[in-house]
Amino acid sequence: MALRLIGIDPNTGDDECPTVWYDDEADEIVVQGWKAAENLRAKCLETGSIPSTEDVVRLPARMVPILRKACDAAEGADVR
Repeated sequence: MALRLIGIDPNTGDDECPTVWYDDEADEIVVQGWKAAENLRAKCLETGSIPSTEDVVRLPARMVPILRKACDAAEGADVR
């Protein structure tokens, strides 16, 4: 796996979370985020199931530029 770090939440402090990577072999965006609270998870379940192999994570809106960068990487743009 060629996992490339795209970015870490600029307000992370020493936690280094949330974080976004791009896996160019699997062509996937990989996200580490905060676990969703049970009430948020329940709201998500109102729109459909969450398979046991998946979960809900939260990212702050301030990470939108990092997510855009990950999307650019997924589309083949040169990301630095």
